Amino acid sequence: MDISNKKHFLTVKDHSVSKEIFELYYDENLDMLITYPQPSLDNLGKYYESEDYISHTDNKRSLFEKAYHFVKGIALKNKLNLINSQQSQKGRILDIGAGTGDFLMVAKNDGWQTVGIEPSDRAKSIAKNKGISFVESTTVLENQSFDVISMWHVLEHVPDLDFQIKELKRLLKPNGTLIVAVPNFKSFDAKYYDSFWAAYDVPIHFWHFSKKAIQMLFAKEHMKLEKVLPMKFDSFYVSLLSEKYKNGKMNFVKAFFIGLQSNWKAKQNLEYSSLIYVLKNS
Repeated sequence: MDISNKKHFLTVKDHSVSKEIFELYYDENLDMLITYPQPSLDNLGKYYESEDYISHTDNKRSLFEKAYHFVKGIALKNKLNLINSQQSQKGRILDIGAGTGDFLMVAKNDGWQTVGIEPSDRAKSIAKNKGISFVESTTVLENQSFDVISMWHVLEHVPDLDFQIKELKRLLKPNGTLIVAVPNFKSFDAKYYDSFWAAYDVPIHFWHFSKKAIQMLFAKEHMKLEKVLPMKFDSFYVSLLSEKYKNGKMNFVKAFFIGLQSNWKAKQNLEYSSLIYVLKNS
């Protein structure tokens, strides 16, 4: 990764696993941040080895985890409504980074043909018990074989960004829909928590996107950004984790206040903590 022509933006710490220090560099052309150094593929797995990586489990051990899964249930219904609003009929959907399979299970029960990709054996095992089918890689899938492809908080984890975007283009049918959800480093909660902002999540988040970055990156492959939607619950979840990283404990009241403030400010500038991008293949 050549960062010689990039401006240093922020020094951040891996709070959840390694406690190592990383740097964020700003790409002015794309209006996005890049994590440096980026771990090699051989070394990447160790940074995911945390019991607190909640999207890879169905645990409900604490009040925080119970609240997470309650909100997740609401979010799943919203996700299903979104994909149904984008296509005139139900076809094939690929979810990259399917986790424990809950989104695909909801889509499958609604009449969609579903396929998942998930690198975590633990999460994939849970999903398979729910009846979800998986492939190991996008490379085994046929050209133009999906009506919808979704990546819910996954694109920021992808080491080879250019290759991934080209694969998405290859797999989508003409006029197919791509749904990408990622954190937004321009949100109020990101600015408030600064280096303690949990959604930087270095080094497993390689990239940190803005609206301009998403539009430009996908325009290279002739995919058009149709709409940008908020993920309003994310400001509360991220603020809770950020409080933990900053102060050593989850301050629910403070995190709720910051999350609320972030969403209120985003009503004016549309810079929510996380954003959903709906793109169409041409």
